[in-house]
Amino acid sequence: MFKEKRYSRYRTYLRRNNIIRWAALAVIAVVLVMVPVSLFSGLQNRPGNDRQNLLRLWEEGAYEEVFKLSKTALAERPMDYFLLTIHGFSAYQIGIAQINNFDTLIYIDECIWSLRKALLSKNSSVNGRVYYVLGKAYYYKGADYADLAVKYLEQALDASFVAEDTPEFLGLSYAAIHDYRNSVAAFTQALDPAGYEAGPSDILFLAIARSYIALGDQDLAKAYLLRCIEISRDSQRVTAARLLLAEILRKEGHFEEAEAQYMLILNESGENAEVHYQLGELYAAQGDTTRARAEWRRAVRIDPAHKGARERLGM
Repeated sequence: MFKEKRYSRYRTYLRRNNIIRWAALAVIAVVLVMVPVSLFSGLQNRPGNDRQNLLRLWEEGAYEEVFKLSKTALAERPMDYFLLTIHGFSAYQIGIAQINNFDTLIYIDECIWSLRKALLSKNSSVNGRVYYVLGKAYYYKGADYADLAVKYLEQALDASFVAEDTPEFLGLSYAAIHDYRNSVAAFTQALDPAGYEAGPSDILFLAIARSYIALGDQDLAKAYLLRCIEISRDSQRVTAARLLLAEILRKEGHFEEAEAQYMLILNESGENAEVHYQLGELYAAQGDTTRARAEWRRAVRIDPAHKGARERLGM
C-alpha cells in the first residue's frame, strides 16, 4: 500500500515535471520567434527607413501622405530637420493646389511654421531650397508679408539656390512693397528665355507692365500689356491688361484708342461695371458729361456698390 502510494506520487511528480518542461520550451520557442520579428519591426521604424519612405512618396507626388506621415513622426522627433523640411514642403504643395483661399492659407501657415522651425533646428549649412519655399509661402500670404518673401528669396539666392520661378516671385514680391526698380530688375532676369520651356507667362508680362507704370515708363508698360493680351487665354487677365492700357491711352489723349479697348472688353467678356465707369471718365475727359453720366449709371446698375460711379453721381 505504501509502495503503491509512493509510486503514484512519483508518476505525478514526473508528469508535473514534463508539463513544466514543455511549457518552458513553448515559452522559449515563442520568444525565439518574437525576437526577430521585434528586431525587424525596429529596423523598419528606424528614422533612416522613415526618411526613405517619405522620399519615395515625395518622388511619387503623394504629398498628402507625406504630410500626414511627417506630422506623425514629428510628434516623436519635433526638432528633426529632415522631417520639418519635408513636412513644410508637402504643406506648401498641398496649399497651392487648393481652390479656396482660406484652405490655401491653412497649409501655407503650416508650411511657414515647419520651415521656420527647421531653420532653428539647424542654423548652419541650411539647404537653400528651404529659404526658397519659405519665400514663396510668404508671397502667398499676401502683400502684408511681401517683405518677408523678399527676405527669404534673396537668402535662397545667397545660398546659390535658383529655381526657374525665383526671379518672377522675387519681382512680384518687390512690386508688392513698391520697390519697382528691384522689381523690374528681377523681372528682367525672369524674361530670360533659357529659364522657360514654354516662354514667359501672361502673369509675368502683366506684372512687369504694372511696375513700369509705377516707374512712369508708359511706353514700356504698353509694350508689355500688349504682349500679355497677345498670349493670354485668361479673360480676367486680358480684361486687366486692357483696362490698364486704356487708362494709359486716355491719359495720353488717345481717346479713340482708349475707347476701342473698353469696347473690346465688353464684346469679349460682357457687361462690366468698371469698364462703364472708365468709359464715363473717358467721356468726361472729352467734355461730354451726358454720355459720362449715362455710363456711370450703367456701372451702378451692374454694381450698386461701385464707389467711383456713386461718387460721380453724387450718391
